[in-house]
Amino acid sequence: MAVLVALGAFAMTLFGGWMAQRVTDRRHLVLGLAGGLMLGVVGLELLPEALEAAGQEVFGVPQALLLFVGGFLVAHLVERLLAVRQAAHGAHGPGERAPQVGLTAAAAMVGHSLMDGVALGAAFQVGGGMGATVALAVITHDFADGFNTYTIASLYGNTRKKAVAMLVAAAFAPVVGAASTLFFTMPQEFLGSYLGFFGGALLYLAAAEILPEAHHDHPARSTLLCTVGGVAFIWLVVGLAE
Repeated sequence: MAVLVALGAFAMTLFGGWMAQRVTDRRHLVLGLAGGLMLGVVGLELLPEALEAAGQEVFGVPQALLLFVGGFLVAHLVERLLAVRQAAHGAHGPGERAPQVGLTAAAAMVGHSLMDGVALGAAFQVGGGMGATVALAVITHDFADGFNTYTIASLYGNTRKKAVAMLVAAAFAPVVGAASTLFFTMPQEFLGSYLGFFGGALLYLAAAEILPEAHHDHPARSTLLCTVGGVAFIWLVVGLAE
């Protein structure tokens, strides 16, 4: 059952990526929406789930929050190292982004989609009711995953072919993840730790890259409204899933 439901996530991911491609003439609105979706996913979905699954404290701080901060710092470090490397080789001018950063971030989105599938399979292991609740959240928010995967890869100067390849990988990932749960059971603490780390990395991309770029050339009210709308959409998804 979980694999069949994951096919819905597959279709929704591709639809999200298709939408991101169709509105290239409104790039600032796309980026504003993507930033809002990413912020909503982190603050309203990933962190609460991470704290619930891996909330035990390490030296006075919940383990999930430590990994959240670690994910933010690792994302920052990877971007800086790649930027320095590109500058040393003279591959890009000042202010230009290294395409590897976009591919790395998109690959992280693929990994997240894989874990979505694992979480979906694990929920159906618990019971049909739990599976249905998680299925609603996964299928709906995979629209945001597809949208963000394509947008992030494209933002850093990668070709459309590479961005589409990452999108397709993200679409297949939940199906593979759900199928894998037929052979093993995911420890809850590990899942919570992963969600915390990934949430930190995703927040860095949203706050340090996506949103500043959205407002760089078009500091319009409509861009801000798209960001707020993205957060509100994830809030609606989380609320409906409860």
